[in-house]
Amino acid sequence: MHKKKFVFYIFFICLFAFFCMLCFFSINEFKKSLCSTKYVQDINSLNLTSPFSINKIVYFSGANCESTINSNSTFTISNLYQFTDIAIFINNNSDGNFNAKNTLKNVTLTDFKYELKPNIGTPNIYYKNIHDFTKNNYDTNNKIENELNFEVSSDDDIDFSKPILFNNTANPITLCYVNSGLKMDYTLPQETSNLSYDGSLLKKSSITLNSIACKISFLITIVNNLDETYKCPVTLSIPLSTENSTLYDGSLILNQETNYKFL
Repeated sequence: MHKKKFVFYIFFICLFAFFCMLCFFSINEFKKSLCSTKYVQDINSLNLTSPFSINKIVYFSGANCESTINSNSTFTISNLYQFTDIAIFINNNSDGNFNAKNTLKNVTLTDFKYELKPNIGTPNIYYKNIHDFTKNNYDTNNKIENELNFEVSSDDDIDFSKPILFNNTANPITLCYVNSGLKMDYTLPQETSNLSYDGSLLKKSSITLNSIACKISFLITIVNNLDETYKCPVTLSIPLSTENSTLYDGSLILNQETNYKFL
């Protein structure tokens, strides 16, 4: 009799355990189903498609300074600075078919950071008039402190002295990186009959390219004419050399193909 009860109890415990395991797996599968459904719904609710991208960035690097000629035919230079003009081309991938989705309403640059700061000098970033691109000057009034807001226009004639973009992305974002104060009141050690105001000044002044290497990052935010917002983080390495030349040669031009996408 006791043996039958014992067997019964064992059978009951096993049945109960099996029932608990069945409930456990059923609940887990139900939770997974809910999570999967919610995940798909969340993904479908997001608009991950964007008409905007950055496929080309053009750099022009050089240097400049002020100078005086001494009686012994040497030059004393002051405020030697290295500069790089930057043109960032926004592609709306429209093939000429413009609409509210692929045209600009507002463009803002924010979150400027130095991922790599030069060892010497004082780096700053400025908005640059596209008509002054590749010229060895910059407007101190256009210094970027925290952010840069672009006006957007559809007019044929616009004033590029202020930050402005055509709404069809016809003109690029133009910036100027300047690292100033590399040398102050520095007399070149050798007699120079002719002084070139370009990157060769860095070599003559014993400025190593490694000491002025710089990397900048910032965020570009676009609002289109459907009031949709797209963002793209950008990181720029200031070009000081290529496979074929260096800034010591005078100036440096780099056409960089990129694949930045706005989300």
